[in-house]
Amino acid sequence: MSLKQYDETAKGPLDGVRVLDMTRLVAGNMLTLQLADFGADVVKLEMLPKGDPLRAWKSSDVATSWKVYGRNKKSVTLNFREQEGLDILLRLVETADCFVENMRPGRLEEMGIGPDVLLARNPNLIVTRVTGFGQTGPYSGLGGFGTVVEAMSGFAALNGFADRVPVLPPLALADMVAGLYGAMANLIALREREVKGGKGQVIDLSLLEPVFSILGAQAAAYKVTGKVPVRVGSGSNTTSPRNAYRTSDGKYVALSGSIQTMAERLFRVIGRDDMNHDPKFRTNADRIAHREEVDAIVGGWIGERPQAEVLEIFRREGITGGPIYDISDIVEDAHFQEREIIVDLPDDEMGAVPMHNIIPLLSATPGVFRRPAPEMGAHNAEILAEIGIDAAALADLAERGIV
Repeated sequence: MSLKQYDETAKGPLDGVRVLDMTRLVAGNMLTLQLADFGADVVKLEMLPKGDPLRAWKSSDVATSWKVYGRNKKSVTLNFREQEGLDILLRLVETADCFVENMRPGRLEEMGIGPDVLLARNPNLIVTRVTGFGQTGPYSGLGGFGTVVEAMSGFAALNGFADRVPVLPPLALADMVAGLYGAMANLIALREREVKGGKGQVIDLSLLEPVFSILGAQAAAYKVTGKVPVRVGSGSNTTSPRNAYRTSDGKYVALSGSIQTMAERLFRVIGRDDMNHDPKFRTNADRIAHREEVDAIVGGWIGERPQAEVLEIFRREGITGGPIYDISDIVEDAHFQEREIIVDLPDDEMGAVPMHNIIPLLSATPGVFRRPAPEMGAHNAEILAEIGIDAAALADLAERGIV
């Protein structure tokens, strides 16, 4: 993997944008990571005494999640339970462009720092409120963990096999998708403010709507057909052939014949050109209606050959198929290496910590690695000095548990 170096002097395209991140765990950190990677000055406001709970998500006692999603950020500790801590927060708000929080609806208002208060202190502030179900609606007061949202959005009902329980994703899918939407929303609001002369505004970002939005045209299809899609494992309700197939050496390949010419080419390659003329398989609709037969034929051909042979044939003949990788395959793959999809960054604890590179790749204004994920409160002195808190005052605040 490519070894990169941090450069605190580097300037990204979002240089000059300050983001106050008062969130915890995944969605907010995913959101602000996108902005931090492209140069925004992201300041984590971490609640004493333990800070962001993401720090506690560890692998072999190493805070790997924090090392990745805390990169390029700064950390300031505050005691939000004390009015003095909230007063400091409001002073910091005056220096910021964006403010991101993920408390339950109404909690900011109870603390006396609702959007009306924040915008009164800084009329240009963009306030993003991340919750499970949004600021309004019957479910707005429910706990907002991604697992519940992934269940209620329709994702789990689609995932897995029809004769088994629905399958939840093995990652924080709803949080990650919401984080990406949230970063985009902040950039839209920044453009409105900076280019079109707008003011600050409030972004109501739930985890529910983003994950529902990526599930395809379900609502439209349901209106037309009146049918609820069944779980089809690695298959598809919209295209066939499409599945994961076991090879003779116990490995797997995935393929998709999502366009007509690809399906026709595949059938010719496996010696079954007759399928291209058979009414059961001639069109995509025909193949979906007879998905199990298609998979049995295609899977039978693949199952007689080792993975390397199948992939060589597919690539030679232009078939859209590939190996199913796990992380041990990924870190050794030449394409991942050449494109630096994973990079190593210096780390005091691990020597070097591998993580995903900054994406997407911009030719003129790329993202920058400026600093590793910070220790709690690492930037207290730097950031608080900007609002007039000198070393003596900082020491007093720290002694009294305010910062």
